[in-house]
Amino acid sequence: MKQKIFVCLALVLVTVAVYGRVAGHDFIGLDDPAYVFENPHVSSGLTLANIRWAFVSTDLNWHPLTWLSHMADVQLFGLAPAAHHLINLLFHLLNTILLFLLLSRATGASLKSAFVAALFALHPMHVESVAWVAERKDVLSTFLGFLSLLAYVRYAERPAAGRYLPVFLFFALGLMAKPMLVTLPFAMLLLDYWPLDRTGVTRSAVDVLPDAPPRLAVPPRRLLVEKVPLLLLAAGSSAITLVAQHHGGAVSPLQVTPLVFRVSNALLAYAKYIAKMLWPADLAIIYPLRLHLATGSVVAAGVLLLAISWGVARWGRRFPYLPVGWLFFLVTLVPVIGLVQVGDQSMADRYSYVPYIGLFLMATWGAADLAVCFRWRRSLVGGAAIAILVFLAVSTHRRLGDWRNSVTIFSQAVKVVGDYHITHNHLGLALAGQRDFTAAADHFRTAIRLKPDFTIARYNLGLALANMGKQDEALENFSAAIADKPDYADAYFNRALVYEKLGRYDRAIDDLLKALGITSGRGE
Repeated sequence: MKQKIFVCLALVLVTVAVYGRVAGHDFIGLDDPAYVFENPHVSSGLTLANIRWAFVSTDLNWHPLTWLSHMADVQLFGLAPAAHHLINLLFHLLNTILLFLLLSRATGASLKSAFVAALFALHPMHVESVAWVAERKDVLSTFLGFLSLLAYVRYAERPAAGRYLPVFLFFALGLMAKPMLVTLPFAMLLLDYWPLDRTGVTRSAVDVLPDAPPRLAVPPRRLLVEKVPLLLLAAGSSAITLVAQHHGGAVSPLQVTPLVFRVSNALLAYAKYIAKMLWPADLAIIYPLRLHLATGSVVAAGVLLLAISWGVARWGRRFPYLPVGWLFFLVTLVPVIGLVQVGDQSMADRYSYVPYIGLFLMATWGAADLAVCFRWRRSLVGGAAIAILVFLAVSTHRRLGDWRNSVTIFSQAVKVVGDYHITHNHLGLALAGQRDFTAAADHFRTAIRLKPDFTIARYNLGLALANMGKQDEALENFSAAIADKPDYADAYFNRALVYEKLGRYDRAIDDLLKALGITSGRGE
């Protein structure tokens, strides 16, 4: 017990030392406004009306607990960004501790479990989930998912209805924070194989605690049947999510992204996640979805995945953590790998928050077995482990610097992904927010050059030019935005302001009436 307390304290201290700088970070202009300070239901705190809205709204998906969490932050701390960032960090700390406790209880290997938890805490790919306030859903759902898994390990030790109930409840709550947890029942089946050995075939591969109760083999049918209530929850959550995403227009139809393209992009994404786990460089808030993929890259990615799968199948019986870790990585990424294409991203750092645990397990237990096999000295293995953690801590600390504000995160994204209209548009908005309208206009022009029908960039360029006093050019861009989108109320309103400054009052009144007519027609 004392050893576990010491490990938990060490994990907390190191993680806080690395992540503490988030307290000085600002909100960013992507998603944070919609999730917090520009959302009237959230920014007014916890009220009965807002709580009801959280459970019935499908805005940005159905995740009522996430909405309630943001409302509670506002109720307790107001809209100062520091508190919102620190609550995200608190959940990351709790997740790190829970992961250590979960693995150490399930495997009996405290040292290896501590290393996996440290990798989870310090890997740069996890910065996005912690440093982005809008990703509260990530850290909150993981917290509840880990509680469900910890309860499941306890249930597996001595199955009983009273022990199954927390598994079900925490899983249900986790789905209400973020539906990506739908694969958790499959993760539990993997744990049944190893390290819990409920199948009775991997007992020798588990470092069993001296006081651990005996685990009897369970018939495969029973292992499946006991997951049925959880699978029903997952199916319901998936259905609600698909309805919500279709309602929001986020799901891309097959006519736009054909199935062959989706599979190809998924292969590439899996390979890139593996690469970024090993060498976390060139990270960005947005990775563009390129509709023209290099055939050679897709084939290479497929060969890599097949080669790893072959190796896992070849050595999996002797080293059961290999198939468990590999399948955990593959399966938990399925909801966001792009087979159902939502949004314009090809992958995202935040999607690796839970799936990387599978790769961490493979690497940690595999390195330990290699050390025994080749009789490496403990000092050598310990030194390598420390060096890896130091490298990750330094990389994460640097990556956190990119998340200071909208300008820093989108400037870095532009450097990494190159010419992409969305990143240039967001950087332009960030610069305009700092009243650097000249630089903002340059990025809006770049966005329009890259995508001539990018209506919102036309509108944003009009705003920047109007603030620069270039009313004629602003008028031209507002008119172009209206030509692309005839019901663009904001464009009519701001064009009216330009007409007023130019003394063309009749046109100004006409545009104001159109803006009011569009707005009232929407019931806003």
